Amino acid sequence: MGQSTSSLSHPPIRHYLEHPKVEPLHDIPEDQIAYLPDECLALVFQKLTSEERNQCSLVCKRWHMIESKCRQRLVLLARSELFFYLPNLVLRFEHVTVVALKCSRKLLSLDNKALFFIGKSLTQLKKIKLKGCIQITDEGIESFSLTCGPLKKFSCGSCGFGARGLNSILDNCSELEDLTVKRLRRIDGQLERIGPGQGKLKRLCLKDLHNGQLFAPLLSGSKHLRTLILSRNSGYWDHMMENMTGNLQELTELQIENMQLGDKGLMAVSRCSKLEVFYMSKVSDCTDVGISAVANGCRKLRKVHLDSCKFRRIADDGLLSIATKCPQLQEIVLMGIDTTIVSLNALGSNCPVLERMALCNSDAVGDLEMLCIAAKFIALKKLCIKNCSISDDGLEAIANGCPNLVKLKVKRCKGVTSKSICRLETSRASLIVSVDSGSQTTTEDEQGRILQNGNDRVITASTHVLCGSRAPFMKTKLGIATSNFLRRSVSASQSQL
Repeated sequence: MGQSTSSLSHPPIRHYLEHPKVEPLHDIPEDQIAYLPDECLALVFQKLTSEERNQCSLVCKRWHMIESKCRQRLVLLARSELFFYLPNLVLRFEHVTVVALKCSRKLLSLDNKALFFIGKSLTQLKKIKLKGCIQITDEGIESFSLTCGPLKKFSCGSCGFGARGLNSILDNCSELEDLTVKRLRRIDGQLERIGPGQGKLKRLCLKDLHNGQLFAPLLSGSKHLRTLILSRNSGYWDHMMENMTGNLQELTELQIENMQLGDKGLMAVSRCSKLEVFYMSKVSDCTDVGISAVANGCRKLRKVHLDSCKFRRIADDGLLSIATKCPQLQEIVLMGIDTTIVSLNALGSNCPVLERMALCNSDAVGDLEMLCIAAKFIALKKLCIKNCSISDDGLEAIANGCPNLVKLKVKRCKGVTSKSICRLETSRASLIVSVDSGSQTTTEDEQGRILQNGNDRVITASTHVLCGSRAPFMKTKLGIATSNFLRRSVSASQSQL
């Protein structure tokens, strides 16, 4: 490293032959990194992994100093004994902006005193993540919020503080934009509500909370919220959605997973007219009525992910509303939804920029639906078919259509055999195909060769990946390339002579 001199500008060899008094090349210093500015060396360190950076810091004092000054992120195992090493760590990495403190709930973690020291010493701290820090209480969070610098992101999971600590973060951190709260069991038996604070939040994530209704003031008061993620929170959320969505006029992304939410809640979501990304998975009480309301109110949708799971209450009516009301749709994922030709035809006709589609866990998706996709979805680039009732005929239809298709995934489709995959590769050499072991991929082709596939293996343009030897057209290409290489070699040798 640093020994190469090929990039140095020096006179050509002919110049040395005409002027023999010129200094030879071996007088040039060998270690060119010694002349590299500190800023450039810092950029190189930022491209390395944590282990590689630790090794580079032991090379010399200069590298040790530069590596410590340019490190932006620090991940620590937050056991109680770490407190004795904090002064040296903070002194070395004083420019750190991101800190993650992680500890197992079965062990003693850092306490309030250690968190206060981190907030006071790291004046440039912008993001902090606490996980499993049981010994940190509301008093520690309050003292941290009063001393920390320009904090923009606060994330906590399985910690020992509750609503009082969260309110202190929201009230005292004036630049806070991102808040993530997971498995905060201390608020389960509390009645104190989490207020809006400064009201500057742009992203809010609430997961695994038994008393999520305490966040109602925060949700209603965050008027600048753009991303909202709600996952596995107990309770009925229809009423909360009705109260808070009227103030969330800047919301562009909404993710709802495994929640008790019905059509009333989705009708409230329809008031967010700037919504672009809508992710709904395993929501029990939602039907086509709620999906239609979202499509009617949020006509700027670009990405839609619907997972009906075992409930099967969403069908063609909801998809037809999305197809007719959301012409800017670019990505749609349908899991456990019985999609038919009617809704697919509408999507292909009314969504001209649809580039990514996934159809999963649906017995209604068969070869006729593949024919519709091949004929209607001209702009489609990525297609995933998982656990559907398609066969070789459906895969052949995809091969003959979808002119812009770049990547195709086929998973757990028992009607698809490796013969059709070989034919697909032959006809679409530039197409990347991914097949798993759920398909019938261990059979024999027309010439009696055994075809095998591994799990989730990506099949490239060469058909010998599936068929035990090279195909004839591959042999022809190799022969032409070999002959051209030999011809160039002979010409070069003759010119030198």
